Amino acid sequence: MAILHASATNFENEVLQCPQTVLVDFYADWCGPCKMLTPVIDEIAAEHPEVKVVKLNVDNAPEIASRYGVMSIPTVIVFRGGQEVDRLIGLTGKEQLRRLIEG
Repeated sequence: MAILHASATNFENEVLQCPQTVLVDFYADWCGPCKMLTPVIDEIAAEHPEVKVVKLNVDNAPEIASRYGVMSIPTVIVFRGGQEVDRLIGLTGKEQLRRLIEG
C-alpha cells in the first residue's frame, strides 16, 4: 500500500476516522534518525497492506504533534478505531514495528 503524507487538514479523516489499523510516522525532513527510519517504514507498508501507513511532518503540523505529545522524533504511533494503542519513540527496527502493528 502506498504511504500517505498527512497534514493538519486531513489527519482526522485519514487517521482518526479510518476503520483499519493506521501506523503514523511523526518525522521532520532535517531529522537524521527519521531519514534512517524511512526505508523501514517503506518495507512495513509494502509487507503489510492491511495497515494504512501515514507520514506526518511535525514542522508542517505542529498542532497534531502537540496533541499527541510528540516531543522527540521519530515517533511512530499506531491507531485503531481512531484511538492510540501503542507508540515507539526513536529509531527502531522492522521487527519492533511489526510487533507494534500486530499487537
